Amino acid sequence: MRLYVTVKSGGKRKPVLGRRELILAQTPGNLEELITAVVATQMKELTDKQGRGELIHFLTGGAINNQRGSGKTGFGTVYNDNLPELGKALEAALLGFEDGLYKVFVRGEACQRLQEPLVLNDGDELVFIRFPMQAGSLW
Repeated sequence: MRLYVTVKSGGKRKPVLGRRELILAQTPGNLEELITAVVATQMKELTDKQGRGELIHFLTGGAINNQRGSGKTGFGTVYNDNLPELGKALEAALLGFEDGLYKVFVRGEACQRLQEPLVLNDGDELVFIRFPMQAGSLW
């Protein structure tokens, strides 16, 4: 299944992560399965990127132009040598949704609960909106 994902942050005009294609092996039946599939896919990409040990880093003109749209041009180097743990990442992602740290929108409609059934079609748009932490006291 092919989906398109955009990550935005509350209070910012530009997306944190521009529209990216995401290919899932299976169609998720609910929001929890969707978040699990997205996290697993991202963890695999990170692990693959950490495994590439390029000796000489260089950027071509095309690579610079492609990165210009995101507002940051870099070599894509991962400086943390520790391999991520999928179980901990999934736990953090699901807890973050339950705690209201981010919202998920499918075709412009907000998903409210993790067990909420989803009907996804090939080519659907997903938007993840991260909410910034607010500073201040509780009293």
